Amino acid sequence: MRETVRIEVTQPNWTVCTGVAFSQVDAWFGHTRRDLKMDIIYPENTQKAYPCIVWICGGAWLTMDRSAHLAYLAGLARDGFVVASVEYRTSNEAVFPAQLIDVKSAIRYLRAHSGRYHIDPERFAVMGESAGGHLTAMAALASDPAFDAGDYLEYSSKVQAACPWYPPADVTTFPYDDPLNAAASPESLMLGKNVMLNKEEAMKACPVSYVKGDAPAFLILHGTQDHTVPFAQGEALHDSLEAAGCDVKLVAIDGADHADRQFFQEETWQRISAFFHEKLNR
Repeated sequence: MRETVRIEVTQPNWTVCTGVAFSQVDAWFGHTRRDLKMDIIYPENTQKAYPCIVWICGGAWLTMDRSAHLAYLAGLARDGFVVASVEYRTSNEAVFPAQLIDVKSAIRYLRAHSGRYHIDPERFAVMGESAGGHLTAMAALASDPAFDAGDYLEYSSKVQAACPWYPPADVTTFPYDDPLNAAASPESLMLGKNVMLNKEEAMKACPVSYVKGDAPAFLILHGTQDHTVPFAQGEALHDSLEAAGCDVKLVAIDGADHADRQFFQEETWQRISAFFHEKLNR
């Protein structure tokens, strides 16, 4: 049996480029250097520039894997975006603001190489889960020049949209029993100090501290039954942005726990894609 078909070409080929080094940082107690890397999904289309979404993996700032969500990110890319999943130093390597510096370095690198990956440098967004949600909000809100360090400083790390999933928004309000328990928390390890005993320093690592009226558009996703990052954290970020007159929406996923399967259903990704299309394709 034979069949001859004519296939209409409406989509470009999409390529996955893994292990792209975007920055070098100190390693092994400052004696050596190592590369920070990203995975990029981009279109083989030189006739168009695409919005770029930077994905930031979670893991309590203690661990992360930039390749863990590539199956889902590929679907988002095929909806019309360049997607880059970026690595950052974990808290056993460096304390805050190293993680934020790494994320902003990745954004600047992508802007500097926008032609190579067919990116529109004027249309950038960030998205991440848990610790990555925290870094998403910080990257979108914190414009302190101290957080931009390293290479490609002639390029901006500013973004136009942000989608944090279950983000720690104010680590000073986490329900710690006592300072001893707080000392061993992921938040304290990220800060390098006990968050209960150093609240002023801890607030410098909190997204709610950086909310201003000119913030980019936000879509916050949070499960109502989150036992790791309380739902009140997502509410606090939403309420702060709303009070400042910002463009923000909180999607409360009924009954969902932390990193629950509801976040990885097609309906959720359709909402995310629609948000980025609306905010980045104006």
